[in-house]
Amino acid sequence: MLLSSQVFVVAIVLAWTGGVKLFGPAPGLAARRTALDRLVGKGRELTAYRAVGVVELLIAAALALPPVEFAEGLAATALALGFVAYLVYARRVRPESDCGCMGGKGGPIGWRSLSRACLLVLASAMAAGAGQEAASPLVVLAGLAVFVALSAELDRYWLLPLRRLRVRLSHPLAGLPVRVPLAAGVEQVERSPAYRAVAGLLRSDVRDTWTEGEWRFVSYSARYQDRAATVVFAVPTDRFVPEEVQAALVDESTEETLWRFAPTASVGLA
Repeated sequence: MLLSSQVFVVAIVLAWTGGVKLFGPAPGLAARRTALDRLVGKGRELTAYRAVGVVELLIAAALALPPVEFAEGLAATALALGFVAYLVYARRVRPESDCGCMGGKGGPIGWRSLSRACLLVLASAMAAGAGQEAASPLVVLAGLAVFVALSAELDRYWLLPLRRLRVRLSHPLAGLPVRVPLAAGVEQVERSPAYRAVAGLLRSDVRDTWTEGEWRFVSYSARYQDRAATVVFAVPTDRFVPEEVQAALVDESTEETLWRFAPTASVGLA
């Protein structure tokens, strides 16, 4: 049951990645973010990118249609090994390049991309040894969940919302010694010394706002030292006092509070 379940896991993953390469938005841009031009030559990266997508879809279809033969699992394993080799090559010749595995911008190739490719090798090898027994839906879902967790391209659908929720619940400004009544709104934020201190890091308009007790919190997306971050401002709710607005800069990867700004003092960026 475990082996046969891997057939469906590999088929779904390859259908997903192949479909994105052929039918996803802006495939040319996605191809240019990769290191394929170093491998196949300038101007040929889009053709190579789409060719990989075709191969992925063909193998996915072969795995999805019974009966599953050893050759189909072997072909998937060979393809997955090729992915691992390409990622190692791309990381060596162009460390800043994108994996290109799922079309979207997943950032530079790191441990998650390599782990995902190695996991695909393992799952494909298991699929090659599968018999004709029924697959377990729970095993298939668990396998797909692991692939999702290792896909930086999909973080915006599940990981970032969870991190934003954690920021809201953890109160990064709660440790400030000054507890001035806060609120009023975005105008106070934009006129405050706290906003001027981090304006160069902001990468979005207001992303979220909520009120708890005497505090109104306003959050923005930010970028700090090439890392995704969130800036949370705390504003007085009962009067217009921009100079009393407080702020915190939170790293979205580690959830570490990098910097705090209070009316009486500010702590420098880490």
